[in-house]
Amino acid sequence: MDSLTQTSTAMSVLVVYAPGPDQTWQRRVALVCQRSVAQAIVESGFCSDFPDVDWQAGRVGIFGKRVAPETIVADGDRIEIYRPLVFDPKESRRRRARHRQRQQLKGKK
Repeated sequence: MDSLTQTSTAMSVLVVYAPGPDQTWQRRVALVCQRSVAQAIVESGFCSDFPDVDWQAGRVGIFGKRVAPETIVADGDRIEIYRPLVFDPKESRRRRARHRQRQQLKGKK
């Protein structure tokens, strides 16, 4: 076996994106050498399928854990492209707490 064969290992990763609540896009990508998350996303064809989505401005992760686009992927990784949040979760919790407080005050009168 030559040194090139020993150092290049084939691996497979899954790139996933949810464009909407009930929609999922996914592509399995075969990689012949070490690649970053960014390179795997480009090789998946995501950019041509979603030309209006700026995934680099958003966030990406591997199995639900946020990572940098430069992160090197491993065989079997699931790369996730996240959509921007529509609302601020902290503000949403505050609104719910205020609503519960008002409901409790109404019940005491």
